[in-house]
Order: sequence, then structure tokens, then C-alpha cells
Amino acid sequence: MRIIVIGSGFGGLSAACRLQAQGHQVTILEKRDKLGGRAYVYEQDGFKFDGGPTIITAPWLIEEIFELAGKKTSDYVKLVKIDPFYNIRFDDGTVFNYNDDRENLLNQIRKFNPDDVEGYERFSKDLGEIYRVGFELIDKPFTSVWDMVKVVPEMIKLRSDRSVVKFAQRYFKDERLQQAFSFHPLLIGGNPFTATSIYAMIHKLEQKFGVWFAMGGTGALVKAFGDLFLDTGGEVFLEAEVEEILINENTGKANGVKMKSGEVLEADAIVSNADVAFTYLNLIPKRFRKKYTDAKIKKMTYSMSLFVIYFGTNRKYENLAHHEIIISRRYKGLLEDIFDKKILAEDFSLYLHRPTATDPSLAPEGCDAWYVLSPVPHLGGDIDWTKEAEPYKQKIYQYLEKRFLPDLRKHIVTEHYIDPLHFQNTLNSYLGNAFGVEPTLMQSAYLRPHNQSEDVENLFFVGAGTHPGAGLPGVISSGKIVGNMISDFGF
Repeated sequence: MRIIVIGSGFGGLSAACRLQAQGHQVTILEKRDKLGGRAYVYEQDGFKFDGGPTIITAPWLIEEIFELAGKKTSDYVKLVKIDPFYNIRFDDGTVFNYNDDRENLLNQIRKFNPDDVEGYERFSKDLGEIYRVGFELIDKPFTSVWDMVKVVPEMIKLRSDRSVVKFAQRYFKDERLQQAFSFHPLLIGGNPFTATSIYAMIHKLEQKFGVWFAMGGTGALVKAFGDLFLDTGGEVFLEAEVEEILINENTGKANGVKMKSGEVLEADAIVSNADVAFTYLNLIPKRFRKKYTDAKIKKMTYSMSLFVIYFGTNRKYENLAHHEIIISRRYKGLLEDIFDKKILAEDFSLYLHRPTATDPSLAPEGCDAWYVLSPVPHLGGDIDWTKEAEPYKQKIYQYLEKRFLPDLRKHIVTEHYIDPLHFQNTLNSYLGNAFGVEPTLMQSAYLRPHNQSEDVENLFFVGAGTHPGAGLPGVISSGKIVGNMISDFGF
């Protein structure tokens, strides 16, 4: 079959590599000048910055793709395990050193509250069952209501209606520990106070398989998939933006795409790695959308957006680890501002990324490469980023300088930032969301936009906005689901 993949994020690359290895003729169409989608790489002044995802878990999902093509992962990219996984820093100055060393974890917990050690033991035990159920679903399609019905009893038994925070509160008395073991939904666009407790399994996933980094940056993993795809006969067109998915008026089947250039490319199936809402609203005419109408799409809730500053310093800050999670004192109130009120708060929680802690080659000698990420509301609020971006950036710099990076602004030699307008205008993301449809219970599994379109035959979706969701394990698994759908059932 001739298959077109729109977009080259990790979901699109996963699907394209699998489908090409399975004997199809696959073409990737990428709007930007290089592969990667939200994992785009910025290079400036001798520094290299990963634009998007930086946390690799479940490395076996990556290895599966290379094995399917008869190749070795190690021939394309080197993955190394990080320790610590994260330092979690609280406003009172305490730090939780988080990794997969059980004794270290217990000692860290004991440092915060000795009584919570027993709580963690119960937490870890109960997570085992959630992990079992959750990971059984990660690479299974939910195309019919019966797929959902089959798992409802287990989801009820596991109290999936509870949020991740409520789940953590059952085991930990110390509020800081509750946050340390429930912040993970933020990594996939979810609010820990509303995301289903199924997402607590991320802790178990990290404990079983670790947190990894691709030497050369996450962009090196993008390049590895791109090289694998080309080595197996795939075709890539860059700076190739799709204007419309073409659909046969008589059969309702997708049969090609029309490019912004006016060129028409024919295909037997289309895989969209573009934002799901954007795809339906902008690439598919209304007359073909009986289920995913404009009203339905706009009624769904979407993940927050991000403000990310990429900067290079002409000195190293050895006191900071590869991954730093900085949690605001006003944790719940801040998340309400981001997800519910959609206002730009005076404070922030931050993810600070220092990849040169692991791979110094990403910066000139004696320098550090960084990015600092602040969750912010998507464009459904009333924030004018053309006016707010610069003062917000300076506020973040000032905070980092005061708390963690002395004299920071004196040592910055290069910088670049992205905001919700970038997600909307460059990444074609509805409302400038950063992670697709928000991962709530009522927008998970069968209730999430399906991997196979319910409106257009031969149209499939991969990436953060479809099942199973955001994060590298999720988007790579979406590529596996679609690859299996197309090859197993001969669409």
C-alpha cells in the first residue's frame, strides 16, 4: 500500500518506520525544514537545544521498531540511563532526589516524614495492579465501545475515577511527598488534580525501566528513526505542508492529499501525526465530518500550553542535575489558574533541563545548554503573548537567578523562546495546546479521539491527541497501534 504520513513527530516516525518495515511504501510529509515535529532541534551559536520531549522511558518500545526492521538500536543511537531521574525542588528549599534505587527512595521519604515510608510501601504495591492494567491498554486500539466495556470492571475496581493527587493522598501525609508522587501527569499535559489515577503508573514505569537520554539529545533519536526510515526505503519531503486530505465523494475514503503548493499526492491510506483537532478543523471539509463536527471538537478540553526558554551559558552550573522539577508553593492554586481560569499567574512551577550534565557536546567547552519550561494556559484565555512574553521571560530568569543560578543573566550568551502562539502558528496546534486532548477520565481510551477516524475511512491518527496519549511511550505506542491496524487488517 501507498501510505502518506503527515508530520514527523515521534508518533509519525514510529508509524512510518513500522509500516515501511512491514512492506508498505511510505512517504513522510513534514511542514518544517527538518524532522521531529515538537521534538524539533534548535542549533545556534554552537549550542544544541531539544525543542520538545527530553524524558525517555520504556526504551524497549524504541528497540521494538529497530528490531522489526532487522536493525540494532545501538547502530543508530546511544541511550544512557540518567541518575538521578529528577531532583524535585520545593519552595521551602527541600529537595527530593528521585531515582529507581529503592533504598534511596525510602531514605528520601524518611527525610521528609518517617511515617510515610510505610505509606510508600502500600503505594508501590497498589501501583503494581494499576500498572498491569494500564500497560495492557497502551498498545491496544479502542475502536468500539466493547473494547471499553471489557476493561470497565477493572477500572472501577481500581477507582480510576479518583485523580492522581487523591490517589497519592491516600498514602502520604506530607504534602511535599504527595506532590512528588503525583506531578507526573504534568509531563503529558494533564492536571494532577483531575487526571485519572491510571496515570500514577508513570512512577511504576520509571521504577521498572528507568529514565533515559539519547546522547546528542532527543534530536539524535529523531535522526535515528529518520535514518532507519530512509534505510528501509521510505521517502521524506521537508517544507511540505498539507492543505487538505482528499476524500472520495462516493466511498468516503481518504485517497490522497493536496499540498499548499497545489500538488496532489495519491495514497491508499493517510496517517496524521498533526494535532487531531487541527486535522479535523482544517484538513477535512465539514461535509465529511458527521461525528467530529466543529462543535464537538471545540467542546473537548485541551491540555495546557508551554512557555519554554532555550538558553546557553558561558559557564557551568554543576550544582544542578540533568532534570530539575521546581514546584511552586501555591501548587493547587497555580494549576487552577492554568487549567481552569486560564490566567497568567505571578508564580510558576518549572521544569529545568540541563542536558550538558550528561552530554557536554551539546554546548561549547566550558558552557551549559539549558531549557526552562513553564506550564501556561492555552489560548482559550485572554493572554496577549505579544506583550507578555518578554516580561514573563525576565521574571523566570530573575527567579532562577535568585534561587539556583547566580548571576545567570550575566552568563547567557544565546537564547530563544517559544510560547503558545508558536504552538498554534508553527506547530498547527488547536488553541496552542502542547499535548493534545487533556488526559481526563472522560477523554481516555475509547472516549479519546480514535486511532482510526470514525468519519473518514482509511484515515488514521497517531501522536499525543489520540489513544493512548502524550509522552514518548504513548505516542510511540500510537504508531504501533496504527501500524498493526493497517497491516493486520489490510485497510
